[in-house]
Amino acid sequence: MKVFKAGAAAAVAVVLSLTATACGGGGGDKAAEGGKDKIVIGIKYDQPGLGLKTPDGKFTGFDVDVATYVAKELGYKPEQIEFKQAVSAERENLIANGDVKLVVATYTINDKRKARVDFAGPYFLAHQDLLVRADDNSITKPEDLNKKKLCSVTGSTSAQNVKTKLAPEADLREYPGYSECLTGLENGSVDALTTDNSILAGFAAQEKNKGKFKLVGLKMSDEPYGIGLKKGDKDLQTKVNAALKKMVEDGSWQKAVDANLGPAGYKAEPAPQITEGS
Repeated sequence: MKVFKAGAAAAVAVVLSLTATACGGGGGDKAAEGGKDKIVIGIKYDQPGLGLKTPDGKFTGFDVDVATYVAKELGYKPEQIEFKQAVSAERENLIANGDVKLVVATYTINDKRKARVDFAGPYFLAHQDLLVRADDNSITKPEDLNKKKLCSVTGSTSAQNVKTKLAPEADLREYPGYSECLTGLENGSVDALTTDNSILAGFAAQEKNKGKFKLVGLKMSDEPYGIGLKKGDKDLQTKVNAALKKMVEDGSWQKAVDANLGPAGYKAEPAPQITEGS
């Protein structure tokens, strides 16, 4: 009987050992031999030029290029990256629950978010701007939106900021998504679309939109994009910051900006100084 118990205990120990080996946490798994298996990174799926999942299942955009570069510096090949959709309202939860290791998704660093997650970076500085029709020269400053039809996505703070602080007489139209705003802008049912200039540039740079729209070139807010990660993971934060610095220094950062946002005539700010974790 004692022999049987000892054998059973050994079997249980083996099972527990295998289970522990198979279960990875924090969005990154390691193979049984100790080598890196994959890394899960949250991105946007619906922002052309930044984070977009194409109909054939591929991922493109500046944030995708940044995520791929950082993952490479962490020891992962492109085929070891698993991209997971990170809608704005779920980014903190994805990180805190360990569903992703990193979030690279036009993720503005602010104090409210830093109460729940840590950031590396920033790696990009965007500003709130306006997108108008290419032949419209009537809007050159926020105040010109008074009596004009201003579009943004339902629940967006961008349009409310304009209407509350800059153009109180603007006729605010809220649509479910950016594509509806772009359609309205093209057919004249709205006069301008507002959100981060990087997002606007991405939409304007799409092949189907080239030549139709232009950025006004305003800086109505500062939006420093950071890479979100689990709170307290200082080692990962340090490694990601080092990867971002290297990306700027070797020219890969500028190349990614030009390739993804350049077609819209977007002139990005120089790469910002890294402030998180310092």
